[in-house]
Amino acid sequence: MRTTDLTNLYEQKGPFASVALDVSHNSERGAEEHRLHAREVRKSLLDQGADQSIVDAVTARIEEQVSEPAPVARVVVANADGVVFDETIPAQVNAPVATWSPLPDLDTWVEHQDARFAYVLALVDHEGGDVGVYYSDVKEPEEETTAGGETEHVHKVRTGGWSSLRYQHVSENVWRHNAQDVAEAIKGHARSGVRLVLLGGDPYSRSAVADALDGVPAEVVHLEHAGRADDGGEESLWQAVREALVEQAVARRLRVTQELKERLGREGAVATGVRDVADAFVRGQVETLLIDPVAASDLTLSPSAHPGLDLGAAGEPPEEDLRADLALVAAATRTGADVSIARRGALGGAPVAALLRWG
Repeated sequence: MRTTDLTNLYEQKGPFASVALDVSHNSERGAEEHRLHAREVRKSLLDQGADQSIVDAVTARIEEQVSEPAPVARVVVANADGVVFDETIPAQVNAPVATWSPLPDLDTWVEHQDARFAYVLALVDHEGGDVGVYYSDVKEPEEETTAGGETEHVHKVRTGGWSSLRYQHVSENVWRHNAQDVAEAIKGHARSGVRLVLLGGDPYSRSAVADALDGVPAEVVHLEHAGRADDGGEESLWQAVREALVEQAVARRLRVTQELKERLGREGAVATGVRDVADAFVRGQVETLLIDPVAASDLTLSPSAHPGLDLGAAGEPPEEDLRADLALVAAATRTGADVSIARRGALGGAPVAALLRWG
């Protein structure tokens, strides 16, 4: 994931109260559980020594009702100036997280963002298709259009002779024209950076659209048994979408860890371990931070041992040892590095690693 959305946060001064908790109301006791979680968070922050005024600001924010479908979590960060970060995400948080620290604790948000990506869903038939841009964690499209729509001679005429053959050719030309229109709509999104296209609907139309997308820099995945019409197949459609997205998420993480393995044999291409990665940040070499947040949270990083490590205003003064996961995400944000979540087993047993820029 790109860290540009966090740039302003790390220009704020700490310490910070950071909270992540489930705010779903998908049961009869939902509102009561929400209040209990907020109370639990408040007590935890005060026990950690958080300032009363900051705890009050956080508590007031997380006690607000959220009218979004479950699962939904809220991530809030506050400092002496008030709430400086507040986002709801469609994610499950099994236990509330409450952290009082010199740096923000955004592990829950980072893990969610790393697994989130945009894709195009196109449901097509002979008349054209519905083309929408979605994010992998939300069913509602960011934008949606209908392409094609030419219906004259869209159905083949079932008669014999030359007339029948002529109508068949006309119908096939209409189908191809509609498929081209759908493909053009998809190409526009691919030019904007979307790299996954899911095609559902009529098999012939899907193939025609896929052929028209040849050479487009996006992966095209066919969804079997997922149609365009609202014929009661909504659940089967989204089940097919979910399966495709899971496969994509797994493949994305495998590509990153595979690149790490390939680079391990090249001198100066990879850094592993908290110290080496921090030094690489000082040199401005980190392209992508690979981190297991749970494993890295058990380790500390001393900024004084890495002169020049930029953690922003949030990391000043640097005398105090910091949680390694929080410090390295801060360093990634300050240097414009990407962040990717990986478990330490995929990182050769290290809690963190980094793909380095050449030179």
